[in-house]
Amino acid sequence: MTRRARRPPPRPAGPAFRLPAGAPPTGGADPFPVLFRDTRFLVIDKPAGLPVHAGPAGGPSVEDSFPLLSRRPDGPWLAHRLDRDTSGCLLIALRKQPLLAAQAAFANGLARKTYWAVVRGRPATDSGTVAMTIAKQSDKQGWRMVQAPTGQDSRTTWRLLASDGETSWLELQLLTGRTHQARLHCASLGCPVLGDPVYGDATGQDGIRLHLMSRALSLPLDPPVSAVAPPPAHIRAALKRLGWQEEPDIT
Repeated sequence: MTRRARRPPPRPAGPAFRLPAGAPPTGGADPFPVLFRDTRFLVIDKPAGLPVHAGPAGGPSVEDSFPLLSRRPDGPWLAHRLDRDTSGCLLIALRKQPLLAAQAAFANGLARKTYWAVVRGRPATDSGTVAMTIAKQSDKQGWRMVQAPTGQDSRTTWRLLASDGETSWLELQLLTGRTHQARLHCASLGCPVLGDPVYGDATGQDGIRLHLMSRALSLPLDPPVSAVAPPPAHIRAALKRLGWQEEPDIT
């Protein structure tokens, strides 16, 4: 008898994304909340559930909004990436030279990338560093990143902000920018990100959305780029239980 490959769990339902039609922001509203803006860059607050670029199956993406962000023929461009289900700070370059400067800052480890994660359980210590080589592994169930003898170096420093024993609020500093780095590194602590169906256990497949966000981003350019994103609605309840208080509008 032929065994059927187990299908990955369904993605939790999120909002239907519809990008606004019309003129660029000079004549109206921005397609996303803008956390930072100058003549070189935008940092937008990317919604959870929206990919930065369209995949093979198509569908809406951040790049769909680019004609609304600039009329210039040489841009905009994504300066880096966020996972589909990760919300928060996403840097978009409006011109080619700023793009190259930002890419150099990311490549040389000069960009400061701060993430917040609500995870299951509590780490054994209050802070630490995760360092491992990771590689992509594919099988009939899909793909994931795994620790491997050969692969890409990945490093994250982290600290515990609060915990009630069942869930914890972690602040992560991503020192490298590998695919699924924050999710894999949290799981390696024995504390998978809440709502993670790939690196969590079966309880991570219960329809809860991924509780991971790019909280802050800064690049030491001239002039510097700096932005902070508010927690999205689906993460706020968990953060409030752990002591987080509502913030003034930072957008």
